[in-house]
Amino acid sequence: MKREEIRVAIIGCGRIAGHHCRSIIATQGVQLIAVCDLIQEKAAAYGKEFNIPYFTNYRQMLRDLPEINTVAVITPSGMHYEHAMEMLRLYKKNIIVEKPTFMRPSQLKEAYDLAERLGLHVFPVFQNRYNLAVQRVRKALQSGELGRVRIVSVRVRWCRPQRYYDLAAWRGTYAMDGGALTNQGIHHVDLMRNLGGAVKKVNAAMRTLGANIEVEDSVVATVTYESGAIGVLEVTTSARPIDFEASISFVCENGLAQIGGIAVNELQIFTPDPSACAVSCEDFSGSVYGNGHKEMYKDIGSFWYKDVPYPVNKTDCLNTIKLLHAFYRADEDGTWVDVDSDKESKRLGLPDEKLADLYRTPMA
Repeated sequence: MKREEIRVAIIGCGRIAGHHCRSIIATQGVQLIAVCDLIQEKAAAYGKEFNIPYFTNYRQMLRDLPEINTVAVITPSGMHYEHAMEMLRLYKKNIIVEKPTFMRPSQLKEAYDLAERLGLHVFPVFQNRYNLAVQRVRKALQSGELGRVRIVSVRVRWCRPQRYYDLAAWRGTYAMDGGALTNQGIHHVDLMRNLGGAVKKVNAAMRTLGANIEVEDSVVATVTYESGAIGVLEVTTSARPIDFEASISFVCENGLAQIGGIAVNELQIFTPDPSACAVSCEDFSGSVYGNGHKEMYKDIGSFWYKDVPYPVNKTDCLNTIKLLHAFYRADEDGTWVDVDSDKESKRLGLPDEKLADLYRTPMA
C-alpha cells in the first residue's frame, strides 16, 4: 500500500480546509481527491477552487471514489473521534486529524489501537512544531546550547468576542470545542512539553470573563517539570479589543529564548546567538496557519514512501492531550494533579448527542 500514491479526501470545509488543500497539492506524491461538508456551499467553494469533486455526504464520497486511501478529519473538534473511528473501522482509511486530535485521551488510545489492528495510520496535526523559530529553540535545547531549562512561560492574550462564539453551535462548548486552552492554546500546551520536557504536576484556575459561553475563556496555571523546572501558563480570549500576544519563553542556565508572533513564528529573543532571531522568523501575515501543514504533508510522504517515522507518534500525542486534561482536572479538583494519570476531565469532551446530531451525516 505504501507504494500507491497518497490520495487524500477532506471532510469538513471550514477555514483551515483550504490551507490543507493548498498544502496537499504542493506536495509531491500526495493527491487531493475530493472535499466534503454538510453545507453544500462550503464544499462547492473548495471543489471549484481546486477543480475536484465535492460532496455533502462523506459516505457517498467514499463509495464513489474508492481510490481514496487517506481522509483528513477537519470537522468540529468534538466530532473527530466519531468521524475518525468510522473512517478506520468501516472504510479502512488512514486518517489525518486536526488539533486537538481527540478531545479525550481514551478516545486517542482507542483510535490508535484500532488503526494498529487494521494496519492503518493516524497522523496528528501540530503544524507549529515546524516553525523555524520553534526548530531553532528545539535544536538549542537538545544540543545544550541553552543549557537546562529553569522556567517556561506561556502568554496568549487574544480577543474572541461573543460574535465569534455565536458563529456556530459547537463553539464555546465542552463537548465540541473546549475553551481558550483547548482551542486557541493547544499549540502552546503542546510546545510546553515538546520543548520544555515532561510535565509532572499542574495547578490551574479557569474563569469565563468575557463571553457568555459554558467553557473557560481565561486560564492561569502553574506547572512543575520532571526535570525540576517550573512554568507558568496564561491563556485568554477575553483580551480586548484585539489580539495582543502569543508567546512561549524559556529561561535556561545559558540564556533566554522567547518565541512570539501571531503563531509562534518569530524568534524574538535568543541570547546565546542574537543573530539567530532574524533568520528564524517567518512572515505569517498571509495566513495564521503558516507553513507547517506543507511540511507535515511532506513528512506523511516520507513515512509513506521511505518508511521514515512520522514525527508525532501515539505516545507523543497522548502526552499532550493528557497535559491538556490535567489543566482541566486541576481546576475541577482545586488542587495540584499528576499529569501522568489515566484520569480525565469531568467536562472536556463529554458527549452531547443533541449537539453532535447537528454535525452528523444522515445515514443514506
